[in-house]
Amino acid sequence: MSSFFILIIAVLLLSMIVQWRFKNKFGKYSEMQLSTGMSGAEVAEKMLADHGIYDVKVINIEGQLTDHYNPSDRTVNLSTDVYHGRSVAAAAVAAHECGHAIQHAQAYSWLQFRSALVPVVSISSNLLQWVLIIGVMLIAFTGNVTVLTIGVIGLALITLFSFITLPVEFDASNRALAWLKTQNGVMRTREENVQAKDALWWAAMTYVVAALGALANLLYYASMLFGRTRE
Repeated sequence: MSSFFILIIAVLLLSMIVQWRFKNKFGKYSEMQLSTGMSGAEVAEKMLADHGIYDVKVINIEGQLTDHYNPSDRTVNLSTDVYHGRSVAAAAVAAHECGHAIQHAQAYSWLQFRSALVPVVSISSNLLQWVLIIGVMLIAFTGNVTVLTIGVIGLALITLFSFITLPVEFDASNRALAWLKTQNGVMRTREENVQAKDALWWAAMTYVVAALGALANLLYYASMLFGRTRE
């Protein structure tokens, strides 16, 4: 059990390092003004139009790094710094979110699989903390493993969701970078493309450590459950 606890701590530390590195990179590239002077919103609208997508709206939302694509209402949601920003970071993030819109339009299988899991994972996430607490207490005081078993199943779904998210995110970044590389009207220099690639790579790493964290958490509680059922 102690080895799994050490694993969880290691993943948490790794997550903190990656998050710090990503925010540092995003802050750095947010100060690098795009040579074309286009805003994140303009980049997004151009990328969508270039792919023949006209039924997706680009909207401004509050918060920092809250950018996302919503397939249910077909909107590319950009945080204020990205929507109005005219930097390399803003262009990279805007293009990445449009990558998800293109995935949706082209019925990208991993995105469809991920979207199908969203309702189940949402319910599981809201209840899971209490299920695990009650499950651990029941095992400790009564030896009943039923509730913890439900909790482990919920963790397994969340872990699956985290790993399915990886190809979705990497593919969206690849689509964004491929488009940015061929669009001299958006990024005119090789340096800007390199910076965009670096920013999106560190953004992707946050999803990788999140998936590893979910797996470590699952292994911890699963070891607790299976260790008890073998007694």
